[in-house]
Amino acid sequence: MLYWLTSLSDGGDVFNLFRYITFRAGGAFLTALIFGFLFGRPLIDVLRRRQGKGQPIRDDGPEGHLMKAGTPTMGGLLIVGALVTSTLLWARLDNAYIWLVLFVTMAFGLIGFADDYAKVSKQNTAGVSGKLRLALGFGIALIATLWATWLHPEDLQSQLALPIFKDVLVNLGWLFLPFAMFVIVGAANAVNLTDGLDGLAIMPVMIASSALGIIAYTVGRTDFTEYLGLHYVPGSGEIIIFVAGLVGGGLGFLWYNAPPAAVFMGDTGSLALGGALGAIAVVTKHEIVLGIVGGLFVVEALSVIIQVAYFKRTGKRVFLMAPIHHHYEKKGWAEPQIVIRFWIISLILAIIGLATLKLR
Repeated sequence: MLYWLTSLSDGGDVFNLFRYITFRAGGAFLTALIFGFLFGRPLIDVLRRRQGKGQPIRDDGPEGHLMKAGTPTMGGLLIVGALVTSTLLWARLDNAYIWLVLFVTMAFGLIGFADDYAKVSKQNTAGVSGKLRLALGFGIALIATLWATWLHPEDLQSQLALPIFKDVLVNLGWLFLPFAMFVIVGAANAVNLTDGLDGLAIMPVMIASSALGIIAYTVGRTDFTEYLGLHYVPGSGEIIIFVAGLVGGGLGFLWYNAPPAAVFMGDTGSLALGGALGAIAVVTKHEIVLGIVGGLFVVEALSVIIQVAYFKRTGKRVFLMAPIHHHYEKKGWAEPQIVIRFWIISLILAIIGLATLKLR
């Protein structure tokens, strides 16, 4: 919204700063961060009063988690509120990609909110049925994929870009639709599975989104795409404003989610943020790179798939408990030890993912 202040500029005054994406990204980051610090404690107080006993804790989970009983959930409202507010203030609202990513984020956030509300109100861990959540998620992803395909240049529609291999695009045809839908829904649910320890999910989300934000800014500039041999996605650079808001809001949330957490993200936040990562990857045509920069989420999801499939087949378990972060808890690792080491892994994977841009 503040971009329209450029209409008051004569080219040499302060209003001209609003033309620059980097300046507005900084503004979005600070706005979201301040939003988090201002509204974090009041939101936690409201959630604690409304939820009473807080998020239900699984009886079959790690024993140490029973101490977290009474901690309020739905803290994702703080992140989503911060990033939406900052994005609307600082992004160009005539950019369709911004509205696409906001749509996916808020739609998945609503699914998560309904799930969290059901858990808290009924005081059990069931929530909304998995089938309904998946059906709604794929419906949202279908709309987002069709929207993104319509916005993309004709030579990029239904194309899959391969990392490392320069100028290689694979035409998936109609198969691109289910593929992109799977990327968005898969990312949302993978982040949701990762959100099991205090501070575990939010930092990797910020790291992965930062990498994708850099990619969005890069493929949105013709000079960068020509130098790196990347495909050009006009208008995608504006997504870095959204990412800056996500990182600022994420840091504000982490202030209260750091061990011991005063509030949990809940499905409200994890589904919204995961969906956002998937949507950005589809918009920038870097779906495979998402699997690298968000590799931690992939491993968490695969650990659950492997555990369930192997148990159904043999009656035995591969891991002591899934997702894999619970496996290390069962092995005696302290919660902060797991969280920080997973953060380090996320940072390494993000650097590797960004390195694929230069290797093209």
